[in-house]
Amino acid sequence: MQADLDSVLAYTDGACSGNPGPGAWGAVLIFRGRELELCGFESDTTNNRMELMAAIAALEALKRRCEVHLHSDSQYVCKGISEWLPGWQRRGWKTAAGKPVLNRDLWERLATQAARHQVRWQWVRGHSGVPLNERVDQLARRCLDQGRALASSRQSADSAA
Repeated sequence: MQADLDSVLAYTDGACSGNPGPGAWGAVLIFRGRELELCGFESDTTNNRMELMAAIAALEALKRRCEVHLHSDSQYVCKGISEWLPGWQRRGWKTAAGKPVLNRDLWERLATQAARHQVRWQWVRGHSGVPLNERVDQLARRCLDQGRALASSRQSADSAA
């Protein structure tokens, strides 16, 4: 990691109710003692897509090149970006088995964002008491609940009209 870059600590997580189903993601960024919480909701998605979106949103939130220590409890994200991605790209976005890579749109977006920064990817065991990981899990679940409630109220309003 370069000493001249600003250092950012990031924790990310995704959540899904059903897989596929409604989903959400959460991220916490810590920079110079300040914290930023981010979250988002999608009405029809998968858990892997939400894990990817959390990491993408965390990196997209950074306005300039930074040294980022990004923590995720998703092996899919951590191994995908650091181990599998180069092979997928070499094989024209095909897996080792020759099948199309799932979630290619998000992998391309994550690769673009990761290239803007100096990222150290850190897998953390989920639900193991790591405070910031627990926090982003709660943030994603809260966003999921709020998104589902909003979608439900919109559906009720549409059927009443």
